[in-house]
Amino acid sequence: MGEAEERPLWQRLGWMAAIWLASVTVLGAVAYVIRLWLKA
Repeated sequence: MGEAEERPLWQRLGWMAAIWLASVTVLGAVAYVIRLWLKA
């Protein structure tokens, strides 16, 4: 836990942004696949 506190704020925010972007991308891809599957 102490190691995480030593990291700069921008690095922690960068990781949060990267995880958020990855989750949004995966959710969008899943929604697109479901939409294609329902049209077929």
